[in-house]
Amino acid sequence: MNPAALKVNLRNLKPSAVIIVNSDAFDPKNLKTARYESNPLEDDTLTGHKVFQVPITSLTSNALKDTSLSTKEIQRSKNFFALGLMYWLFNRPLEPTLKWIESKFVKAPQFIDANTKALKAGYYFGEQTELFTTRYTVEPAELPKGVYRNVSGNEAIALGFVAASELCGLPLFLGSYPITPASEILHFLSGYKNFGVKTFQAEDEIAGIASAIGASFGGSLAITTTSGPGMALKTEAMGLAVMTELPLVIINIQRGGPSTGLPTKTEQADLLQAIYGRNGEAPIPVLAASTPSDCFYMSIEAAKIALKYMTPVILLSDGYIANGSEPWRVPRVSELPTFKKEFYTDAETFQPYMRDENLSRPWAIPGTPGLEHRIGGLEKAHITGNVSYDPDNHDFMVRMRANKVKKVQQDIPTLEVDGEEEGELLVLGWGGTFGAITEAVNLARSNGLRVSQAHLKYLNPFPQNTEQVLRNFKKILIPELNLGQLARVIRGEFLIEVESFTKIKGLPFKSSEIFNKISELLGGSNGK
Repeated sequence: MNPAALKVNLRNLKPSAVIIVNSDAFDPKNLKTARYESNPLEDDTLTGHKVFQVPITSLTSNALKDTSLSTKEIQRSKNFFALGLMYWLFNRPLEPTLKWIESKFVKAPQFIDANTKALKAGYYFGEQTELFTTRYTVEPAELPKGVYRNVSGNEAIALGFVAASELCGLPLFLGSYPITPASEILHFLSGYKNFGVKTFQAEDEIAGIASAIGASFGGSLAITTTSGPGMALKTEAMGLAVMTELPLVIINIQRGGPSTGLPTKTEQADLLQAIYGRNGEAPIPVLAASTPSDCFYMSIEAAKIALKYMTPVILLSDGYIANGSEPWRVPRVSELPTFKKEFYTDAETFQPYMRDENLSRPWAIPGTPGLEHRIGGLEKAHITGNVSYDPDNHDFMVRMRANKVKKVQQDIPTLEVDGEEEGELLVLGWGGTFGAITEAVNLARSNGLRVSQAHLKYLNPFPQNTEQVLRNFKKILIPELNLGQLARVIRGEFLIEVESFTKIKGLPFKSSEIFNKISELLGGSNGK
């Protein structure tokens, strides 16, 4: 760490933490920039921690003194020196990173040479110095057999919709406007033209979703990506997709708000917007991914629901899992669902707003002889699809669209409980809080506390057994990165009191924060 990094991260360290600092960086200029009144390496700032001072800057310069790089370029390599030192400290091999350096800097051989030397110099420094008396080994995680790839949430969403396109036999179209932290999905999908993927970078958010609605009308699996501010701009067009009853997936990678807010920070504050944020009665199924790899499967699920029920679907992710990554077991094609969607072709029986058993209207492609019909934002007459201002028809169609979304419940899995199915406390989460909640619950159990966990991936409609699950517990804790939006929905939907535990700092939960709350709630009985 340099002074600025130390200042920012020191508060996150536990007592007796191991701190490695670049002692060369602790000069008066950098100390002043970091707003240190005195040198923390010389006062009592770091008391209680194990501090190792390594002159990383000068050691890197010495290792690269015979290269052709400028002083500025040499200093850019010091991170590789630090990485090499970490590899020695944690007993990790250099070979994967050496191969990565060769591929990354293939057009700049001078940087391959410099970064390789810096990486090895850091490793050998750890080997030769007497500073460190302890090395660490992190054993490989126990994973099911299979082919694994490291995947981020945004990349998994892109791959999920490419897979969905292949599974349903429809071309994939993305109409989008770049916005942090969702832009990567557009970047990733633009590289899959060989799978028939079409990407369109629109001039604004409204054009992005409008183009996707048009692509859906034309027979494509259509999606649009955005974040909170863009979601607000797409609101009217989402209502249009509800009225026209066309399949569409809106992906919202949530970030800190409101307005421009915190573009690079995570939050879960768009849940109420996703469920309710449109004019009129405009119900839309809402799904939420829980981990980076889960983004792949929830993308397929969102596409499947959109096509079967001829409805727009909202898929929620957040900046934490969008940019975070984890090992993902690449599934076999046979493990994935198939959901072919047939276009309507019978001109003799066609009516644009007749219904099947799922309350879905037929999908008729423009240009099909005899299947000409009108779409648009004005209310439609049942069966014929003509513009209608009839009061009874409007009442009927509003209820029909609402009932169609309710029917989605028959296709979603029941809410599973990890742990005892009834008891003192259930921790209920949704979205990207899954990892922190899981670790906190496991820690609580290891401390003798009886606590169960459930995680919602379907937020509108809820799984059929949601109320039954909740009523089996005396207390329900809902940790959220907002001011209690799911808690509000649960109270309103089921008239069940819950304990809302919120954090809205642009940062994900720490498992310790949730563990402490669990301990507080079970403190009286210890949960035993």
